[in-house]
Amino acid sequence: MTIPITRERARFLRRTIEDSAKEYSDTKALTVPEFYPIWKTETEYVTGDRIRYESVLYKCLQGHVSQANWSPDVAPSLWVRVDDPSIEWPEWRQPSGSTDAYMAGDKVTYQERHWISDVDNNVWIPGVYGWTEAA
Repeated sequence: MTIPITRERARFLRRTIEDSAKEYSDTKALTVPEFYPIWKTETEYVTGDRIRYESVLYKCLQGHVSQANWSPDVAPSLWVRVDDPSIEWPEWRQPSGSTDAYMAGDKVTYQERHWISDVDNNVWIPGVYGWTEAA
């Protein structure tokens, strides 16, 4: 016997998937980003919620009700990008604030060269300050 997929059933299944995905580690979450809702305005988010915004997975740093000018890409006090920890030398990107600054020992690739951060809370471009080029 097959249960027909009605809109109500589809919504129930979506909620079930999203609820289950809340328990995933960041690493596992990155394997199934479609399990997470797309960010939208006028929505209450709590610390730890994960959402998708412009094909990137983000985690909520502090509870809030979203506003148009607080999107994850421009509100570093509210959101942090979830990156794949299995990538040893991820591409460097300019930190947007203290919540995504590089820490001492972090590794990045910048202009096809590998760099290691020498300092905590590093927001400098590799090669300018606070980085050592890996041999």
